[in-house]
Amino acid sequence: MGAILGPFITGTIGEKINYPWGFSAAGVGMLIGLVQYRMGAKYLGEAGLHTASTDTVAKAVLARKFYSVTATVLAAVGLVTYLGVSGAISLSVTDVAHWLGYGIVVIAVIYFGYLLLRAGYGREDKRRILVVVWLFVLSAIFWSGFEQAGSSMNLFAEKLTNRNIMGWEMPTSWLQNVNPIFIILLAPVFGYAWTWLARRQQNPSIPMKFALGLLGLSVGFFVLAWGAAGATGDGSVAITWLVVTYFLHTVGELCLSPVGLSSITKLAPRDRISEMMGLWFVATALGNLFAGLTAGGLENKSASDVFSSVAIYVGVAGLVAVAGAPFVKRVMGKVD
Repeated sequence: MGAILGPFITGTIGEKINYPWGFSAAGVGMLIGLVQYRMGAKYLGEAGLHTASTDTVAKAVLARKFYSVTATVLAAVGLVTYLGVSGAISLSVTDVAHWLGYGIVVIAVIYFGYLLLRAGYGREDKRRILVVVWLFVLSAIFWSGFEQAGSSMNLFAEKLTNRNIMGWEMPTSWLQNVNPIFIILLAPVFGYAWTWLARRQQNPSIPMKFALGLLGLSVGFFVLAWGAAGATGDGSVAITWLVVTYFLHTVGELCLSPVGLSSITKLAPRDRISEMMGLWFVATALGNLFAGLTAGGLENKSASDVFSSVAIYVGVAGLVAVAGAPFVKRVMGKVD
């Protein structure tokens, strides 16, 4: 519901009044969410609380060291960004984005390397951590395509899509509501389908669902590339191309996103669930970053070429995921 209200409020204000007010509305919404969370904290009881033991204290010390290194790296990135923006050094926004992506990858590699080599976990936990690494990579690839919705697909909606409805032009941002509407409509269907298949011992494995998510995303971009190829000018493409694409992307999201959240709680070592869940969202951040860089290609390429490229690399990743799913499932052991 928040994903539906967001584009209606911020998008309408941004497009019809001005963008600073639109961004401000988003900030107000986040502030209200924080206040609501703090006011409702009393209802959480003892959830999340634990008594620290000697072992957990030692691990907390190591965690603080890791976070200190991470904070130092981020501070350095922030300083370099400021110097670039201020003109003190020659550095473009694109350069910052690329180096930020490298930094995120390095942090993820260091963290996973620590868990596998220095954290003292047994063979079974290490196998599961390797599965998390695999799902992390697939997730980053998925979100690098899916999050084109707020960048290249939104530009496509603004410039090439016919948004006129009986003489009234729909705000571009309203098309961001198609995905959450489909989520509300299809989530119960998928929830029922997975449990129905599970009762018959035919439920796809976690890695196979990831593969299906990537393939659904790829097909959606092929559809959009097809529609973009027929563009003859501004506002010449029917809105149905975007709606069908969002439908296919939503199908892919429902195969991957909730399944991924669930899989982390099952695969992560018991004392690392919170950290691993945080790293799961790092994959989302990495995907968003790559999505923005890809959208920048619209300046030099046609929309059809950009969407075709995304469809191909996501599709290849999906096929690789399909091929590797049986092996990954065996590595997972009894995790279902």
